[in-house]
Amino acid sequence: MRYPLLIILTLLCLHLEAQKKLQFIDMVYEPQIKTVQLLPDLSIEFDDLQDNRNDYYARLIHCNYDWTKSSLQDLDFLSEYNEFNLNEYSFSNNNYPVFVHYRFVIPTVNIPGNYLLVLYRDGDKNDLILTKRFFVVDNKVTLSKDNSIAGMGTLKTSNQQLNFILNYQRANIINPMESVHVVIRQNQRWDNARMDVKPSFVRESSKQLEYRFFDQDQHFTAGNEFRFVDFRSLNSPGENTGKIDRTVKPNRLTIQLDKSRGGQAYARYADANGRYEIENFDFGDAVTSANYVETIFSLLSNKIEGDVYVMGAFNNWIREDENRMAYNPGKGIYEAKILLKQGFYNYQYAVESKSLPSDYFEGSHFETENVYEVLVYYRPFQPNADLLLGYFVLPVNIY
Repeated sequence: MRYPLLIILTLLCLHLEAQKKLQFIDMVYEPQIKTVQLLPDLSIEFDDLQDNRNDYYARLIHCNYDWTKSSLQDLDFLSEYNEFNLNEYSFSNNNYPVFVHYRFVIPTVNIPGNYLLVLYRDGDKNDLILTKRFFVVDNKVTLSKDNSIAGMGTLKTSNQQLNFILNYQRANIINPMESVHVVIRQNQRWDNARMDVKPSFVRESSKQLEYRFFDQDQHFTAGNEFRFVDFRSLNSPGENTGKIDRTVKPNRLTIQLDKSRGGQAYARYADANGRYEIENFDFGDAVTSANYVETIFSLLSNKIEGDVYVMGAFNNWIREDENRMAYNPGKGIYEAKILLKQGFYNYQYAVESKSLPSDYFEGSHFETENVYEVLVYYRPFQPNADLLLGYFVLPVNIY
């Protein structure tokens, strides 16, 4: 019974081959590639929902702070030929659908900065499989917080303010206003990152750059704590899981009905800031024994003007057809079906509308616990490319 699914995925892949175009973002180019994870040891893992292994290759592209290709050549940042075979793989263990799990350790680079990892099939650089962004830092600047996060209180209770000072005594930086580019991410997201943030004050005598964001349009929308679902076990499902239908392959999990949190008071609880973890509490390991589950998200709401998406790190925060929710007028709910591997998932509902805010269903509260990352890039005269000279993590919790 597994062959129709595999045939459909194969046909979709053939159809997409002619449409592939390299994107300098986190992106999957074929529907059978699932659960792409960049791990802290700079290795990448993913599943390919096929019976047999493929010959996949990888290469690296050095990028500027804004994720455009830099002027560096391969030999500027690598000591070896820039094409690597993915030769570490394992087959799934009696799962449906079957899959091959791949792991690739990213090679060491010689220059700090942004890099795009590009995976492709059979040595054909146009037959793209996935792209994944990562960065390598050579810390030469320091950061000090200046009341770094402050709720805006009566000014605007949905925002968070980020203030800090960069010290560059250890870096030979010339003309910092033009050559330094600061990027700020919230919860490891690129979709709402602030790019090329300029300092409020430059103090060249003390070699300091001060970032003090007084205007509300320079603040981050705080958002809300993420919703979550725990199906690390299919035999004893965890929090927020509903019915599991084992009569179908793959198994179908219906998450408990969600409701709008817009306009509600802030409720504090621990979340994973939008991330997800692949785990299997039933039997075997999480890599090859965890099952894929057709996961049904449902949100109680009247039909609104615009599109509704369920999103999180599990889909790179991308709004696409797979995670766009369809409205069911008979039930009065928005629904989406997404194939997910067993684990613990954070997610949220985002709106794309001309008249409604993105966080219409979630609300936004300055009390929300978030993690911010500050990335400091510098473009010297030589090499003429953006180098990452500072990386700082600023957790936010006002309690």
